[in-house]
Amino acid sequence: MTVSYRTVGRTETGKVRRHNEDAILVRDDVGLWVVADGLGGHAAGDYASGLIVERLTALPRPGSVLDFVESIEDALETINTDLRSTAEARSVDLIGSTIVVLVHDRDFMLCGWVGDSRAYCYDDGRLRQITHDHVHGVKDDETQFGPASATSAPAPGNGVLTRAIGAEEQLFVDWVVAGCRPGMQFLLCSDGINKEIPDDELDAECGRARDPQSLLGRLFELALGRAARDNVSAVIVRLQE
Repeated sequence: MTVSYRTVGRTETGKVRRHNEDAILVRDDVGLWVVADGLGGHAAGDYASGLIVERLTALPRPGSVLDFVESIEDALETINTDLRSTAEARSVDLIGSTIVVLVHDRDFMLCGWVGDSRAYCYDDGRLRQITHDHVHGVKDDETQFGPASATSAPAPGNGVLTRAIGAEEQLFVDWVVAGCRPGMQFLLCSDGINKEIPDDELDAECGRARDPQSLLGRLFELALGRAARDNVSAVIVRLQE
């Protein structure tokens, strides 16, 4: 059985931010999809997310899926170093971005992430988050990067992002393996989606609109019809025979 996919993606500035510091990548040709969310509380978040998408756009996919994943990690490590060098040259504290990546293979899907950009999987009539936010404390409208401490929690309402590309000398990307069956649908999004649409509502919308284009339109209708406090970005990948 050969599994193909239908995909859509969209990014919008929202109602509050002056600039769109999100970036998305839809590469159906190599089975690679990305949402990157530049850190809005720091300098040049749009530069960071844009650099990620630019570098991954140019990435070839020779060899096995593991070779491809290794080349993705190598690219992200290089970007991490480059962003740190650029921040130092500009005399700013941080130029960074979160990221969530989805990679297709014949037998499984691989999802990698750094930070609080999320991936969800809708399967068997249920939505589940397959990533885990790299955040310490309670998230607010503008999650800041900073060291997490088990003994000193942030003040109420403050979220501390514990991982981001460009933040620290060594980059750690978490990966999870998911299924690859016809009918499964994956949602990658920046936190501009989940700030406005709670998971139970996302679950209901995924159940109502199984077509990727219809679902994407509905999610943006909801997010932009509410406070739209952050940039809003999503990529949807639906597997089919």
